[in-house]
Amino acid sequence: MTESDKVFTGSIPQIYDTFLVPLIFEAYADDIAERIAALGPRMVLETAAGTGVVTRALAPRLAADARYVVTDLNHAMLDHAANMQGMDDRIAWRQADALQMPFEDDSFDAVVCQFAVMFFPDKVAGYAETLRVLKPGGSFIFNVWDAIEANEFSQAATEAAASVFPDDPPQFLARTPHGYHDVDLIRDELAKAGFSQVSITTLEKTSTAASAHDAAYAYCQGTPLRNEIESRDATLLDQVTERAAEAIASRFGNATVSGKIRAYVVEAVV
Repeated sequence: MTESDKVFTGSIPQIYDTFLVPLIFEAYADDIAERIAALGPRMVLETAAGTGVVTRALAPRLAADARYVVTDLNHAMLDHAANMQGMDDRIAWRQADALQMPFEDDSFDAVVCQFAVMFFPDKVAGYAETLRVLKPGGSFIFNVWDAIEANEFSQAATEAAASVFPDDPPQFLARTPHGYHDVDLIRDELAKAGFSQVSITTLEKTSTAASAHDAAYAYCQGTPLRNEIESRDATLLDQVTERAAEAIASRFGNATVSGKIRAYVVEAVV
């Protein structure tokens, strides 16, 4: 992972939430929210909340007397999430690093983290910090994307970027969002952090966009792939987007397009 992989600034949060969230994140947010809500937790922590898609799915499912702390390292993303959520006295918004959290030991019944542990520079340290703030018997539920080959639009965007920059292909999507899919490694690193009960479920869904261009725009301009493209030649951002749209349209059509996405849901208990 590079430093630019963690940069969600400028127009990226808005594009991300408008285009990428409904494209790939909402279905998984509903799934992980159901899993957390089924535990009946009273104290919930969300780490690396991004623009708040899980927050919006989980908050209505929690008890009226629950307390829900929502955190993210990126202030722009967290502000966007809070603005989208609306007033809810149960929710506290905190800018926080998931590897150094400002919470006491044994504070939460459950910790949820959607598609973000891939961004942790030290996975074991991040897991250990989560374990520290969980109460005995508490649960940590998170998800990660499978390999890029199992996620069709993401692969198309990556290949389009490579076709424009063949000598230095932007690899953000393959390197980071889709770069942590070895389930044996995930189990091993959770064990090293101190989790003894781990279950991992494969969850395949369908990603649908109103057009091939919308799908391409989501990936090329609503993620840090944009940073990689612009660092090479900012004038070619739209060209990469159009190239990705053409690739998606050639495989899935010009109108509403649907492609496969696949992820793993990980449940670890203290």
